[in-house]
Amino acid sequence: MKFQRVILAALFLNLPVAAWAIGDPKAGQELVMNSCTTCHASAASSAASDAAPSLSYIARDQKHNPDWIHAWLLQPHRAMSGIMLSRQQIDDVMAYLGTLPTG
Repeated sequence: MKFQRVILAALFLNLPVAAWAIGDPKAGQELVMNSCTTCHASAASSAASDAAPSLSYIARDQKHNPDWIHAWLLQPHRAMSGIMLSRQQIDDVMAYLGTLPTG
């Protein structure tokens, strides 16, 4: 039922279905705060690491190209080599990123 609502919303808004992560934003936030904020700043104005983009920047990119973000999280870069996420965790992280301001 939840999946059908996502499909209908995507069709109504004329968006690709992949843009709608089916995840738990609260679980995603917990995962991000425990695993990602060492390098990724939680706000655009602050920087945890010069090499890592802020979460709001990633959220903006996700809204433009969610398939790329999903693929990136499936095969993390060298700096994230110790972080292996399940598909559900990726959906949760993407759902959380969808709640962040992108401006």
